[in-house]
Amino acid sequence: MAQVVAPPMTRRTAGIIADGAFKVLLTVVFIAGAGPLGRLLGVSAWLMVVSGLALLIGGGIEIRYVRRRPMRTYTRLMVAYDSGWVLAALAGLLMAWQGSSAGGEVWIGYQTVAPVVFTALLVAATSTQTTSDARAEDPAR
Repeated sequence: MAQVVAPPMTRRTAGIIADGAFKVLLTVVFIAGAGPLGRLLGVSAWLMVVSGLALLIGGGIEIRYVRRRPMRTYTRLMVAYDSGWVLAALAGLLMAWQGSSAGGEVWIGYQTVAPVVFTALLVAATSTQTTSDARAEDPAR
């Protein structure tokens, strides 16, 4: 009987798992500190909790699909997510520096919407197939 050996964990795979774990950790911070953190950012506690739950779903799916989706798909989605995160943080800071109280809402709003979009795109992405899977599905081979 042939022994199935999992492919070794690459740096990219470890990075994806770390990114997902960070989102899960951020969930704990958002939910545990919803009141004080929400006041500091100028958002309601319920939005902090909802944002935390969105991050939990996003991080969990990110970890769960790490070997089921191509690295290229992950890389593109993570670059887009992180680019949006930086832009939302900069927009929030700019608003705060101008005296607006909406900067925290912009940042937390992004933290609520982006993980859901990331998750939907990741789940919808084409699955990774092994060579034997591709042969089984293509009778012409």
